[in-house]
Amino acid sequence: SRPQKVCLCPFLPVHPLKVSTCLYIIQHPAEESRVLRTVPLLAACLPPDKCKILVGRRFNEDRYPELATVCRNPSTLILYPGAEATNLEDVAVMSSSPSVIIIDGTWSQAKDIFYKNSLFRLPKQVQLKPSISSQYVIRTQPTNTCLSTLECAAVALSIMEKNKSIQETILHPLQALCSFQLQHGAQIHHSKEHLLKNGLYDKPMPKNKRKLRRMELLVNNIKI
Repeated sequence: SRPQKVCLCPFLPVHPLKVSTCLYIIQHPAEESRVLRTVPLLAACLPPDKCKILVGRRFNEDRYPELATVCRNPSTLILYPGAEATNLEDVAVMSSSPSVIIIDGTWSQAKDIFYKNSLFRLPKQVQLKPSISSQYVIRTQPTNTCLSTLECAAVALSIMEKNKSIQETILHPLQALCSFQLQHGAQIHHSKEHLLKNGLYDKPMPKNKRKLRRMELLVNNIKI
């Protein structure tokens, strides 16, 4: 659906990746209208039955019985960082066809979806070790270790499938997308953390005390 000169098809795998893990992408409705979203690239790398996208803010058992069944499955994991989360590398996967739930949206949107849907408290909560920096440089991230949905999925799948090449394959179209955008006038976006620490943040500071406190925590290297 992109112009020929910036087509991303040559950067996608020739055939969908063969994986046993099924991803459930819980997408905030606002992400659907974003031009440079990463989930379509992720879906193009995987078989349709291994990447299921559900759009909405509220998810309950009556409207989403399949999702409810998945959430109750002991082998299902939800990727959401926090004090209760276990590093994904340390989790023993007991099923031959596990499921991983990933929330797609801004950090505030993801937080709203996670805490206001009781279904998402049922799976085991996991997180990724902050070992890589985001290559999604055409969109501002809160901190240096925040990743896009596609990057989270790429890292998670490479861990679940014990295959590092999966990460490289899925990141290939994202790298191409960013390269094309930078060639056509886009600017590299540093994280908000980087901008604040280096005195480069040029937007008005928030008046809301909670948001202002979060910025102070970023500057002082305190996990938020």
